[in-house]
Amino acid sequence: MDLTYQNSVGEVVANDFRTAAIFEKYGIDFCCKGHRSIDEACERKSILTEEVMRELKKHFSSENTDCPDYKSWPSSQLIDYIIEKHHGYVTETTPLIIRYLDKLCKVHGEKHPELFDVNRLFNESAEELAQHMKKEELVLFPWIKEMDLASDDSANKPPSFERMIQQPVHMLMHEHEAEGDRFQTIETLTNTYQVPADGCSTYKVAYQMLQEFQNDLHLHIHLENNILFPKAIELEEKLEVSS
Repeated sequence: MDLTYQNSVGEVVANDFRTAAIFEKYGIDFCCKGHRSIDEACERKSILTEEVMRELKKHFSSENTDCPDYKSWPSSQLIDYIIEKHHGYVTETTPLIIRYLDKLCKVHGEKHPELFDVNRLFNESAEELAQHMKKEELVLFPWIKEMDLASDDSANKPPSFERMIQQPVHMLMHEHEAEGDRFQTIETLTNTYQVPADGCSTYKVAYQMLQEFQNDLHLHIHLENNILFPKAIELEEKLEVSS
């Protein structure tokens, strides 16, 4: 990758997801605010851009071949992967985390009142994500798959292309940003998921699961915001021109 200060953070991570670890090290949001340039993102965090660039260039100069090239995947393949891996993870994990947080509030809430805020925020996230994923699976994703099919076979081309993708995409990206902000608050409330000295095993498991949930959410949002959605918008524009 021809790396410059003006490359967007999301673009860099889209080319190689392992660079996400570098941005996370510096507290730079690569998913919800991935549209920012490296220079702008560093400036907002009061970080020397040169320091981050040095690490990124070192990474790209090394031989790394074990990361999936999500950017090269067809949209339909990426959608199936997102549903199976990330939507499935949210659906499976959410009830368990809620159960652990309810228990923590009952046992440790008096000494650690921040747990009630964490519990409330996660429950809000669970509800919002369930609705969000349903909109993707029932409306947006099928439409993208239909376009993907139409791009390979003109006989299957939908009747019209009236820029139907951009409005729902922008709405979903706004929802992504809200979830990113919500988890940033959870991270702050939990002191970056640090278990207090009097924390029990449930405390440790709950915080570990919250952190894993946030990490999964970051990749989930990145795959949509920085790869799938731009692909869909570009594809719709091409089909609109050819229709």
